[in-house]
Formats: sequence, C-alpha cells, structure tokens
Amino acid sequence: MIIKSPNRKNGYSMTKITENDIELLAIEYLQKQGYNYVCGYDIAPDSENPERDSFEDVLLIDRLRSAINRINPTIPTDARDDALKQIQRLSSPELIVNNETFHRMLTEGIKVTYQNNGDNRGDYVWLIDFDNIENNEFLVVNQFTVIENNVNKRPDVILFVNGIPLIVIELKNPAVDNATIHSAFKQLDAYKQAIPTLFTYNGFLIISDGLEAKAGSLSAGYTRFMSWKTSDGKTEAPHLIGQLETLINGMLNKKTLLDLIRHFIVFEESNKEDSKTKMTIIEKTKKLAAYHQYYAVNKAVLTTISASSIDGDRKGGVVWHTQGSGKSLSMVFYTGKTVLALHNPTILVITDRNDLDDQLFDTFSNSKQLLRQEPVQAKDRQHLKELLKVASGGVVFTTIQKFQPDDGNVYEELSDRKNIVVIADEAHRTQYGFKAKTIDDKDENGNVVGKKIVYGFAKYMRDALPKATYLGFTGTPIESSDVNTPAVFGNYVDIYDIAQAVDDGATVRIYYESRLAKINLSEEGKQLVKELDDDLASEDLSETQKAKAKWTQLEALIGSENRIKQVAKDMIEHYENRQIANSGKAMIVSMSRRIAADLYKEIVTLKPDWHNPDLSKGAIKVVMTAVSSDGPEMAKHHTTKDQRKTLADRMRDPDDELKIVIVRDMWLTGFDVPCLNTLYIDKPMRGHN
Repeated sequence: MIIKSPNRKNGYSMTKITENDIELLAIEYLQKQGYNYVCGYDIAPDSENPERDSFEDVLLIDRLRSAINRINPTIPTDARDDALKQIQRLSSPELIVNNETFHRMLTEGIKVTYQNNGDNRGDYVWLIDFDNIENNEFLVVNQFTVIENNVNKRPDVILFVNGIPLIVIELKNPAVDNATIHSAFKQLDAYKQAIPTLFTYNGFLIISDGLEAKAGSLSAGYTRFMSWKTSDGKTEAPHLIGQLETLINGMLNKKTLLDLIRHFIVFEESNKEDSKTKMTIIEKTKKLAAYHQYYAVNKAVLTTISASSIDGDRKGGVVWHTQGSGKSLSMVFYTGKTVLALHNPTILVITDRNDLDDQLFDTFSNSKQLLRQEPVQAKDRQHLKELLKVASGGVVFTTIQKFQPDDGNVYEELSDRKNIVVIADEAHRTQYGFKAKTIDDKDENGNVVGKKIVYGFAKYMRDALPKATYLGFTGTPIESSDVNTPAVFGNYVDIYDIAQAVDDGATVRIYYESRLAKINLSEEGKQLVKELDDDLASEDLSETQKAKAKWTQLEALIGSENRIKQVAKDMIEHYENRQIANSGKAMIVSMSRRIAADLYKEIVTLKPDWHNPDLSKGAIKVVMTAVSSDGPEMAKHHTTKDQRKTLADRMRDPDDELKIVIVRDMWLTGFDVPCLNTLYIDKPMRGHN
C-alpha cells in the first residue's frame, strides 16, 4: 500500500504518534472496507492527472458523470447531463437549505423530462445505486485542498461515493494537549463557514483524536456527536479496539453507509420567535440516527416483514429504548423504511393521550420527506374509520380511546388488509391488554344503572384490524407479570436501557434528592395512604372506581393549603440555591391540575416578579388544559396547542426569562430541553427507582 503525504517521514516513530499516523491508519481501515485510495495532490488541478478544473470544485465530475451513466443507462444523455447541472446549481445563501435539497436529490432521484416519440416524459436520475452496492465507486482521499472566496482549507480525509464528497473526517493527535476531539469539531465548524460548497453535498461528519471517534450531522452541536459502539450490531466492541476502527467498520462499511444516507437522516423544521424583533425564524435541523436507533429499526423492519407474511403471527415485537434516547425519531426511521419494505402499507400510530398524540404527530410531520407522504391525525372515530378504509398507504395518528365501541363489546371491522402496521407508543401500559373488566354502567346523567363488561383496547383493535401487524415501542421495561404486552406485540426486538444511554451520552445521568413535605395525618389518613400504596402495587388506578375515590382523598391531603405553602417555599429556596451552583431551568410535576394551579398561586405570592399574564413573558407558567367548569383559578391557566408550542419554544431557549413550568402529565415524555436540569416531582410514583 503506497500512501502519499507531504508531511510523512520514512518509518514510524516508536515514541510519538502524529496526526498523520492517525490519518494513515484511518485510510488503511477504509481500504479494508473496500474503498480505493487517492491522494488529493494526485488529482488536484495542478497535478499531472487532474480530476478538478479548479480548487473551487468539490465534485469529482468525471467520476460522477460515469456513475450517472452506469446507474441510469435507459435515460437519454441530455437528461443525464441536465441532472448533473441541477446538482451544481444549488444556490441558496443557507448551507443547510442546499444540503437538504441535495439530500432529496440523492435519496429520491433527480426529476428530469425528455422527449420520447414526440411526447414529454418524466423520469428520475439516480446518483447512487442503493439496490446494488457494488455498482457504486467508494473513494477515500486525503490532502484535498479546497479554495473558496480566496480562503484555502484542507480537510484531513474525505469519502467520495460516485465522485460526491459524502463524508468529511477531521482528525487530531491525542498526544498534543490542545488537539482534542472537541478541537476537531471546532475545526469542522470553521470549515463550514470558510468552504461551505464542500458541505453542500455532505451526508455526515466524523471527528476523532485517534482514541475517541464520533459522528454527527451538518447542523449538530458537539454534544450531539455520538460514538458508534459496535462493528456488527450484535455486540459492543471491546475497549481494546479503538473507537475509530469500530466506527469505520460499523458505520462506514459500504452497506451501512448507504443505508444511513437513504433511511436514517431527517431534516426537521421549527418556528422560533426572536425575543427582540418578535419575528418568526424558521430553523432547520439535520438529524442522523445513533447506532442504537439504526440497528433497532433494522431489526424491527425485519420482524415486521416476517410477522406480516402469509404465515406470520402479526406480532412485530417490542422495542424498549429508554426515555430520552430518541424513541420518537426511531419510530420515524422505522416508518420510513417500512413504507418502502412493505410497498406502501398503511401505518397506524397509536398513543394513549392527546398531548402525546400531538407531540408525536409533530415529530412525524417534520419528517415527511423521509416518510414520503404527509401524516394525518384522526379527528374523531368517524374520521379514523374513513382513513383506515383505504386500499393502501397513509400514516395515520390516533389515540387508542377511539377504538372504544359505541355500543356492545365488539368494534366494527374497518379493514381485513394484511398491509397495515400498527405502531403503539408506550406499549407496556395495561390498557393495551385483552382482559375483560366489570365496571359501572351509567346513564347520560352519570347515574349508575347497572354493570357492564368492557375489554382492553387491544381486543377492540384486533376487532377493527384483524390482520394488521403490531409493533410496540416503550421507554419502560415490560414487567415479568405483564402478560398483555407479549400477547399483543410479541417479544423484545431490541433493548437500550438507561445504563447504556447514560454511558453513550444519549441521556444525562440523573441524581435523586429526597425532599420531604410532611403532612399531619389522622389515623384515618394513615390508613388511607397504606391502602393507596397497596393499590399502586397491584392495579392501574384508572381501572377501579375504588382507587379513584382514594386518589381523590389523597389529592386533597397532598394539595392541602399548609402543605402547598411548605412545598412552594422549599422549591423556591432550592431552585435559587441551585442557580448559584448550576444555572438551568426547572419543571415541577404535580399530582393534579388543581394542585398545579394552587402551587403557581403560592409561588408567585412569594415571588410576585415571576408572574406575568402575557404568554410571552414571565418566569413561571402552568402547562395544562382546563374547562370553564374547573373554576377561574384553573381556567386562567388553560393553554391551546399553539400556546403550548410557544411556551415550549420559550422553555428551550436558555436566554428566555421563562425558567420554571408546572405540569401534571404534559411534557413528561419526548420533550427535549437541554437547558432543563431540575425536575421536582410532587406526586405518588410507581415503578421508578
């Protein structure tokens, strides 16, 4: 193997590793994966065999043209040339916009028109052959100089696929004190500003100091760059094997690289109001799957294909990925790939709360390019029925409660198609079961008129969609006593628990601190708490009228005036002291909406300058819904979906004055706020350590 480098001395030093050694090692690993190697100097515009007309050119045009001709032999030459010109005409002033436009061209094909027997015909030109990996050219190049606006830069290593610079790798020497993996990230950041044209065609970025190695998207901050922990998706690589070798073998092998580019990248769009100008700014974010998402999704797609086959059992399995590890995005990646794998099935996404339905729907709506269609949210039962009574296609969102039959214990059959996949969020919850229960039957005035038998919603879903395939996602492990979840969905497909997530940096480490707010209880009150503990250990509270009554009584105890005063005083004191040590935002989780409103009132009594009735102002807010019958204290905290989005944007902005929110059950899952570092939980909990 001959590798050219201007700084390379003959032989290896036994005492000192240089950045150049790491570069050569990376190239060697890539050659073992089947990449061809070329030194950038040998194809530079001033070389003997140039492949670029000028140092401004970042595409290897001849290689790209050759690939286009090879992959699209039936497309006329003029149309292929037009596709090549379209790639070179990306001219938005924003790099991320150009990058998204090119990504669509890369993964969806470039639309062209040409004359065929006198008629205009539309077709697509593909830049990469995703079906036949070996029909593509994989090239690793070092010392590739790029000059843009008279600024000269030379990234360490670039991976070209069919002449397109898809991957940029920046390396640092771990033996040099200030040459860290973080400095590699900052170097790439500087390159994006100086030579943005190179990154127009970028798939993702890699940084390494020879010891650590991480990958991230074009828009990712340093904390979003993640390691790739496995070479084969089955076992984690031993610590004796370097992270750079593991990443190259696991992530940059030809098959995985093209799979990631096509199925595991999304561009999300969010609206943010500038606090000073009050103008709405549209922000684009590019997101790349982490290794645990990639392998879990591919496993789930395979089990879904098997379960939905002629002899399949319709159980796709359960993906247990701990909360905060990107479960919602994994569901998006799974849906996008399943849509292609099963040739446009209907995907039904089930949640058990309206706010979760809205939250997940927003995530999917932001990823419609990957889904290749616009997701739809069922407004009511009738709308759900209309959406499911189609021949194929569609990504439909609904809450599981819409599968409650209007009358009797059988839900009408909506479709007997096999190409329907039901994705259930938080699939471990008991309401997904089949079990029959006897409950009070009430008239329209709420009076008990007898008893009736009801079933778990899983039974009603099976009534409606008897031949659908079911896949569950959960952030909580299935309990050993839980027979419902395996019965509905099957066994685990993939597990990514809290310990793995913390170790990978996917979620932050959690530190618990017990703070007691004592209640002076009578003997009757003590007995009530004991009975409630027993109920918490044995049943879902929403399933029994008896537990509801006790819950109401306990809520009155926890929400008593004296205790609210005590809790408010303690939280304020703790929060302000914590700001001295570690500035950040906080969330308070209350047992009920009534307690949330009362706690807010007491906190702003002690801290009046925190209060402001304006949605866009104030340091503390309550996030909940209310109706007029709840009374004025609760009703004034009612928020619409759009208002909650405004508050969410304020909460995510570390510079916004909103520092504390009080919730009951909203925002507890799938709500990503990096600057939130304190969670006050003032409610009974079950199944947590």
